[in-house]
Amino acid sequence: MLSYRHSFHAGNHADVIKHLVQVAILDYLLQKDKPFCYHDSHAGAGLYSLLGEQAQKTSEYQTGIGKLWQYQAISPALAHYIDVVKQLNPDGELAFYPGSPKIAALMLRATDSIQASELHPTDYPILASQFARRRHSRIENMDAWAGFKAMLPPLHKRGLVLIDPPYELKTEYQDVVAGLQSAYQRFPQATYAIWYPVIERAAVEAFVSAIVATGIKDMLRIEYCPLPDSSGFGMTGSGMLVVNPPYTLAKHMQQALEELNPLLSATGEFQVHQLVPE
Repeated sequence: MLSYRHSFHAGNHADVIKHLVQVAILDYLLQKDKPFCYHDSHAGAGLYSLLGEQAQKTSEYQTGIGKLWQYQAISPALAHYIDVVKQLNPDGELAFYPGSPKIAALMLRATDSIQASELHPTDYPILASQFARRRHSRIENMDAWAGFKAMLPPLHKRGLVLIDPPYELKTEYQDVVAGLQSAYQRFPQATYAIWYPVIERAAVEAFVSAIVATGIKDMLRIEYCPLPDSSGFGMTGSGMLVVNPPYTLAKHMQQALEELNPLLSATGEFQVHQLVPE
C-alpha cells in the first residue's frame, strides 16, 4: 500500500518532535571525530515545498514549524533544529521543509555515511537525485525491512537508525517490532529512534509494550501531544522510542519540550522518561 505521501504533512507537530530528537542525537554523534552511519528506513522525498499544492491543501505545517520558524530558542536542541530549517529558507520565507534524510545531509560531515530506503515510485527518484553527487551514500528503492538486511551493519561502528513508517496498516506496528529486532541483531551498538503516532491511547500503549517485550535494553520514551487524547480519528500527538540514547538526550529533550510546548499548544502535554533501564 503506497498511498501515503508525506508532502501533505511535512512540518506538522509530529515532524517537529521527530526531527527535534533526530537533530539532538546527530549533534551528539558529531562530537566524536570518527565517522558514523545514518540509516533512514522510510525516507520519503527528502525535501518538501510548503508552498506547493499538497502542503497548502492541509496547511499542517502552520501548526508545527510555522509557529517556530521565527522563534529565537534558548534550549540548544530546539535552537539547532530551527537553524537547520532556516538553512533551507535563507531569504526569510518559509518555503521548504527538510525530511529526515535531508536533515542528515545538512548536518553530517563528508566522511559520514547516509543510507536510506524508500519504496514509493514517485518519492524515490526525488530522494535519490539529492544524493547523486554525495560520496558515502546509498539510496535504495526497496522496502524498509529489506533495507535493513541489505545495508546493516554498515562499515562504521556507530550510527543512528531512524524508523518512521506511516502506519497506514495495522500490521505495520508488528512490522516495526520485528524490524527493530532484525536491525538490532545486525547493528546492536547503534542508536535507534522509532517514531509512533498517538491516535488511540490503548493502541499506543500496546505498541510500546510490544517494543519493551523484545528485551532490548536502554530505551528512552519521548512523547509530545499538543491535543488531548481522543477516541476518534486523527493524530493528537506522537512520540519517539530511542534505543541506546545518548546520555545527554533526556535532559536536552526535557529542556526543549518545556520551551516548545507553550509555543504549539495551550493544553499540550509531554513526557520524557527512561522506559527500559540499561
